[in-house]
Amino acid sequence: MSEGLLMASPRVLRLGTRRSLMATTQSQQVADRLTMLTGRPVELVCITTFGDVTKAQLAQLGGTGVFVSALRDKLIEGEIDFAVHSLKDLPTKPDPRVVVAAITPRDDPRDALVGPARLADLRPGDKVGTGSPRRVAQLRLLRPDLEYVAIRGNADTRIGKVASGELRAVVLAAAGLGRLGRTAEISELFDVADMLPAPGQGALAVECRAGDDVLIDLLAVLDDARTRAAVTAEREVLAALEAGCSAPVGAYASDDGHILNLTAAVVAFDGTRSVRKSTAGDPSAAMELGRDLATAMIAEGAGTLMGERTH
Repeated sequence: MSEGLLMASPRVLRLGTRRSLMATTQSQQVADRLTMLTGRPVELVCITTFGDVTKAQLAQLGGTGVFVSALRDKLIEGEIDFAVHSLKDLPTKPDPRVVVAAITPRDDPRDALVGPARLADLRPGDKVGTGSPRRVAQLRLLRPDLEYVAIRGNADTRIGKVASGELRAVVLAAAGLGRLGRTAEISELFDVADMLPAPGQGALAVECRAGDDVLIDLLAVLDDARTRAAVTAEREVLAALEAGCSAPVGAYASDDGHILNLTAAVVAFDGTRSVRKSTAGDPSAAMELGRDLATAMIAEGAGTLMGERTH
């Protein structure tokens, strides 16, 4: 190849990702789509985050941010050009150093049960594993007679606890199982009417340095306007409630292109009480919809429920 052609070749973009199979799989999907749409080559740069090495439960660490900070550090240091995060892991507090240049089309936002039967058919006292207080609180609303066990680890590790008999079932995000090609192991998909997902669940955030206008414009081809409106409303509920993923808050918004329908709930940790409200409005007012819904929930005692930690 001539020197002229070499000089004309676009620089390979470095995409920072966590090392887990889930993270690298979804990051590679984003990389492949960006290359397809723009012709720019992309390589993955695997980074170990604090959330990957600590053995503590994520709820004890405050949840959001433990998978994000190391990627942001590498971004600011210039070791990577952009990063891909599961949106539900992204803190709601803005970081002025970075910008979410794109939110990809959302995959299935629902939670999924992996086990031998549907939730209603499990036996009283059966052990169900999940690391999410949000899931536990809502599961206790549905089946207070089951035992809920805090677990961590990748999908293989969690599902392996069912195969070994340590647990009767586990609850995972349907989107993650879909990305890993493991939907055949799902025994039940929870309707959002029964189990509200985490704000932003199923969507991916593509983040780069603030001020890098050329890259921001390039990454914008990955952005899905409907998904962005929906998850903006959901995450604004979380922000206005001043809650992280250690709080039992669920939210889901759907945008048909004309109206954004938003439902959110705060559930007591013991599953005995909840505050659940819905609203609808113009997608362009997604942030205001989320903020107003959170205000209405606080007026009905949502803050009190989040402050209780009944185990």
